[in-house]
Amino acid sequence: MEKNAKIYVAGSTGLVWWAIVRRLQSEWYVNIITRSRRELDLTDKVAVTAFYESMKPKYVIVSAARVWGIRANITYPADFLYENLEIQNNLIWWAHISGVTKLLFLGSSCIYPRECPQPMKEEYLMTGKLEPTNEWYAIAKIAGMRLCEYISKQFGKNFISCMPTNIYGPGDHFDAERGHVIPAMIQRMHTAKLAGDTTFGVWWTGSALREFLYVDDLAEVVLYLLDHYIGTDFLNVGTWEDVSITELTHILMDIMDYHPEIIYDTSKPDGMPRKLLDVTHLTETGWKYSTELKDGVQKVYDCFLENY
Repeated sequence: MEKNAKIYVAGSTGLVWWAIVRRLQSEWYVNIITRSRRELDLTDKVAVTAFYESMKPKYVIVSAARVWGIRANITYPADFLYENLEIQNNLIWWAHISGVTKLLFLGSSCIYPRECPQPMKEEYLMTGKLEPTNEWYAIAKIAGMRLCEYISKQFGKNFISCMPTNIYGPGDHFDAERGHVIPAMIQRMHTAKLAGDTTFGVWWTGSALREFLYVDDLAEVVLYLLDHYIGTDFLNVGTWEDVSITELTHILMDIMDYHPEIIYDTSKPDGMPRKLLDVTHLTETGWKYSTELKDGVQKVYDCFLENY
């Protein structure tokens, strides 16, 4: 991408959005376009159309989405499906209509079937039933990825997609009810430590396996793909490594120097048994992550102590 090209990063305040903006700034891109939710309602087709017509960005990064943790996913399925479809349809379609040169759509590894063979390859998409606890979010992401693919095939546009694994990093929502697993667990465990609790609760069996990618590594690969990747097929983005929720709990306990007894709450769902991405196609392009999980989690906890 040209350093003076107009680059619109859709997302306004999210963890991924801010990491991408920060990365662009560090690489001396000087025409970064952003809009807050108050300034631009991405569910409003008329407003999005007017934005594209007036600003005329050359590149678009779609990191905008309604994203919360597993509890919120279960509670608000209709909201998640409707709002995410509206947001991405407006951003992707009107980028095409307005003549955007290249667009990158960020998906999610939840697009794969619940009983998907591991590690999950791109060709396993839509080969089985989705995980029921986040089916609605997965459906929206699949639709966005397919829309980019079909626009590229039908109109010859360079609209690409990547499917990151679970993202974490400083600045995430440290909310036990709505946060993703790492920040939510940090908030709960830190509170338990201060209270002197001798037990700590973990959902279901703790055996579910999850892969985590540090948010700055994701921002790096976003710019890398915009510079280097041309194709209609989406690419998995991950680390080739996963840990169980129990193992993650012990990593946090070591970082906090807090070692209560783990109590498993079997009334809560595990979600998908495992979600490990096959990142062969991405690594063949020459990219690899750099932040190890323990180092990344330490940075997130340091951020929590400093700011919250």
